[in-house]
Amino acid sequence: MHMKTFKNFGKRKATFAIASFFAVLLFWTPGSAQETASETAIAIVVHKDTQVENLSLEELRSIFLANQQFWPDRTRIILLVRAPQSDERTFVLNSIYQMDEAQFRQYWIAKMFRAEVPRGPKIVFSTDMTLELVLAIPGSISFMRANEVTDQVRVVRVDGKLPSEAGYPLK
Repeated sequence: MHMKTFKNFGKRKATFAIASFFAVLLFWTPGSAQETASETAIAIVVHKDTQVENLSLEELRSIFLANQQFWPDRTRIILLVRAPQSDERTFVLNSIYQMDEAQFRQYWIAKMFRAEVPRGPKIVFSTDMTLELVLAIPGSISFMRANEVTDQVRVVRVDGKLPSEAGYPLK
C-alpha cells in the first residue's frame, strides 16, 4: 500500500468515527435515558408468603447485615446474595452494605466467627437461580434488576417506593 493511500484510509476512518458519534447524538433522547435508569433499578424481592410490603433503606441495611435475622412473624430471614463480579452485587455492596468486596468478605467472616449468625448469605449465580430460590425458600430475600422480576416473587417497596417510581433509592 502506498503511503498516500494509507493516509487517506486513516482520514476515512476518522470521518466515519465522527459521523457515528453524531448519529448517536441525533438518535439519543432523554426518554431513552429514563428507560435505561428504570431497567437498572435494583428490586428487592422476597418469598411470596413473606408478610412485608415496605422497608426503609435502614431496615433493609439491617436485614442485609444480618442485624435483623427474623421477619415479624418469626420466620428466619434467608439472605441470598449474587456472586462476586455481578453488577447487581457491586451495586448492592455500594448502596446497601456501603462496603467494597474485601470489607464484605471480612464482615461475614467476623460475624460467623463470633457466632452472631448460623451461616453467611447463600450465594446465587444468576437471575434465574435467584428467582428459583426466592420462590422455593420461605423467608428468603434477595435483589435483582427490576426489569427481570416475575410475578412469582413479591417486590418490596423501599422507603415507600417501587423500582418504577420516581425517588426509588436503589437506582
